[in-house]
Amino acid sequence: MRQVYLDYSATTPVKQEVVDAMLPYFTELYGNPSSLYSIAAESKEALAGARKQVAELIGAEEKEIFFTSCGTEADNWAVMGAADALRKKGNHIITTKIEHHAMLHSCEFLEKRGYDVTYLDVDSEGRVNPADLEAAITDKTILISIMFVNNEVGTVEPIKELAAIAKAHKILFHTDAVQALGNVPIDVKELGIDLMSMSAHKIYGPKGIGALYIRKGVKISNYLHGGAQENKKRAGTENLAGIVGFGKAAELARTNLTEHIKHTSSLRDYLIQQVQENIDNVYVNGSMEHRHPGNANLTFEFIEGEAMLLYLDMNGIAVSTGSACSSASLTPSHVLSALGIPVERIHGTLRFTVGDMTTKEDIDYVVSTLKNVVNKLREISSVSSEKGW
Repeated sequence: MRQVYLDYSATTPVKQEVVDAMLPYFTELYGNPSSLYSIAAESKEALAGARKQVAELIGAEEKEIFFTSCGTEADNWAVMGAADALRKKGNHIITTKIEHHAMLHSCEFLEKRGYDVTYLDVDSEGRVNPADLEAAITDKTILISIMFVNNEVGTVEPIKELAAIAKAHKILFHTDAVQALGNVPIDVKELGIDLMSMSAHKIYGPKGIGALYIRKGVKISNYLHGGAQENKKRAGTENLAGIVGFGKAAELARTNLTEHIKHTSSLRDYLIQQVQENIDNVYVNGSMEHRHPGNANLTFEFIEGEAMLLYLDMNGIAVSTGSACSSASLTPSHVLSALGIPVERIHGTLRFTVGDMTTKEDIDYVVSTLKNVVNKLREISSVSSEKGW
């Protein structure tokens, strides 16, 4: 059976160059970077090299990169650390209704501890109106956190404009860039970002390693306590092999960015075109002008996304009904709900994300199979409706 993976926003395969870079740090160069002997010095050098590679991908300085276990930890650290450090200044945080649950649940945690959180609405494409952000700011606002690229519909937010508003009011600006990294150009200095979350496994690197960019001069409280790792900011023995893999993946993402965007956006557009030409009553969710190059979030009327997903899986095709972090839940997507999409359409939605390994032949196979699946499920749905089941 042909196998086609179209869920690159959930995770990506680790590229062979990344695996090759990592392998020596499991068996040969295994020294703890905090130790003083020579094998540890080699590990420390590798750690510094990877930090530089990640920094170069986003236009940051090496000392502004702090490695974490994942993007979720980076999000938690950013919001918790800022809230704690700035508590004497205020207790108001602004975010959006379409954030990843790592951010939403962190804000809910803080609300239970006396913080006020404003959740901004978005338009029908998932974009934040800068005027809404301006209007939400109070003299107690200490942090604004708005994701760079949405993980479900792929909408790219106007980060530079939003960050400028935060800067004008002398408020810290954080962005969750887990889906943006390696998919859109990022220059944290030009964009005016103070804090930014990242993850390796979205850019063909290993799972279990992420990073938080903290602009020089920004002070937030530590999230993990213990040793003096990460310039005394994030305790815990470094995941050296993972960090080296993140560094190599970041290097590849930087050098291949233009080609990656060209390849994935071309296949994404081809997928959407072919689906709409071959299947009736299909809607594209999110913005086409401001969009993740590989994301196609599509709603198929009159059928359930879970049923489509299972039938596609039986034909060797891997897609998602939404974020991999919440796809086990039957609750309608909070992102699609925020876009104003009716519940019945939300349940008929699939997220397709193409990547570097995707081919045109893969798309042709997926569309052909999807057409048969949709027709079959709609026929079943029609019969069920007629019989009152």
